[in-house]
Amino acid sequence: MKVLVVVGSPRVGKSTDFFADCAIAAATERGAEVEKVYLHGKHIGGCTDCHGCRATGRAMKCVLNDDMNAIYPKIVEADIIIHATPVYFWSMTAQMKSYMDRWTAFYNESWAWHDEIAERMKAKKIGVIATCGDTDTTTCDPAIDIIKKTCTFSGMKYAGEVKISTYTSIWTSDTASINAVRGLVASCF
Repeated sequence: MKVLVVVGSPRVGKSTDFFADCAIAAATERGAEVEKVYLHGKHIGGCTDCHGCRATGRAMKCVLNDDMNAIYPKIVEADIIIHATPVYFWSMTAQMKSYMDRWTAFYNESWAWHDEIAERMKAKKIGVIATCGDTDTTTCDPAIDIIKKTCTFSGMKYAGEVKISTYTSIWTSDTASINAVRGLVASCF
């Protein structure tokens, strides 16, 4: 079982990264092969809607030559993907949004998966960890909704989400959130 944990936080070592590491620990305990990808520091340009990726007839052929090209195969190869993002102004980070927009290269002109990856993508389980500096964790909902709707649209299995307020808690000892993250990972196996 391959697990990919994609971290959209530009703040390495802070709360979102900590909870991503909790997910990694839970997956590793289950015997998974786990890889963590930090989007921060990577050059991932925004989708330009040029349709070049769909015109090729092959998946993962974006005309932008940047770091996303190395991430595409990791997405396809993973059985489970956990997306971890803090919430900035009621949305995912710019890094995570550019990464998600670039998933366009997985689709053909009819907005279906390219044939060569369709079965792998439909079998994939997706989870979300969203952190926010608000006591009201519904602040995370718009960010989560982007990933949830991507799953619904494309037939991937949405495993669920964990919404975490880091406003008042010392997140390294937030056992309820740590256990929720572990539960999310367990639900993917």
